[in-house]
Amino acid sequence: MRPEDITRLFVERSNAGDADGVAALYEEGAVLAYPPGGQTVGREAIRKLWASVLEHGPKFELETPLPTLISGELALTSTPPKDGAGARAQVVRKQADGSWLRVLDLPEFVTPKE
Repeated sequence: MRPEDITRLFVERSNAGDADGVAALYEEGAVLAYPPGGQTVGREAIRKLWASVLEHGPKFELETPLPTLISGELALTSTPPKDGAGARAQVVRKQADGSWLRVLDLPEFVTPKE
């Protein structure tokens, strides 16, 4: 029921191999900036992508969230990866039932080196 909960739920569901549960964290028309250099658009496409990724059994660690920015029904959540390379950011929208779902997901942003 808080925007920050989505990151925790993502880690829990991914580590359980639950692609349907991961996809349920996204709005129907959500955009995921993955694979690198590309985009996956729509909940069903995101589910298929995560099913493929989770087949290989990756394990994710919960990262400490940065402060959430909330403006009305939109929020920006982010976490710094433990390796210190860039950041992860998501725009989430409050739903009619009070829950939050991802609208835009940038799972990795690497700062260009000069």
